[in-house]
Amino acid sequence: MSNTTTGLSMDQIAAMRTQVLGAVAKAPGMLIALGILFIALGMIGVAGQVMFSFVTINVLGAFLIIGGVLQGIHAFQSSGWKSVGIQIVFAILYIVAGLYTWLFPIPALEVITLWLAAIFFITGFLRLIAAFHHRPFGQWFWLVLSAIISILMGVLIMNSFPASSFWLPGLLIAIELLLQGWTLLFIGIAAKSHTAS
Repeated sequence: MSNTTTGLSMDQIAAMRTQVLGAVAKAPGMLIALGILFIALGMIGVAGQVMFSFVTINVLGAFLIIGGVLQGIHAFQSSGWKSVGIQIVFAILYIVAGLYTWLFPIPALEVITLWLAAIFFITGFLRLIAAFHHRPFGQWFWLVLSAIISILMGVLIMNSFPASSFWLPGLLIAIELLLQGWTLLFIGIAAKSHTAS
């Protein structure tokens, strides 16, 4: 049976869906479950931003320590490699940074918050420059608006610093989890409808 609106048969549409979804089409339940889990974690993070910030800094510390140890092991096993000394220094720096975030979580959160504020300022100014370069195009206003929002976010972070360092990292990670969760959920639902059809 042909689809009159697109001129494609149902088999062709199913084949296109399979190409787009790939292996995901075989396990939509896992995607839906992950999506729901991420949404739930994101909602917990929004409700408890301070707790989420401290959990984040501890997880970051663990990753830094594990990464440093693995890099150190790899460096010692790589005999004859000219960069062994540099890799060992990097491994030590990772481990020290990880231990620092565990022993002093509040200053570590403050550093992350300052870094986030700097990112908002820099991206905002770069978007503003890009917007003025794109003035001949009708959509340049949206770049200006995006730039202003980024700069205002940086100003708001710095205006409430250092208090913002307690809640901001947790809130941003919670929002990311919510966005990722909804994305996975919608892909899972699309894959499930594909397998049902």
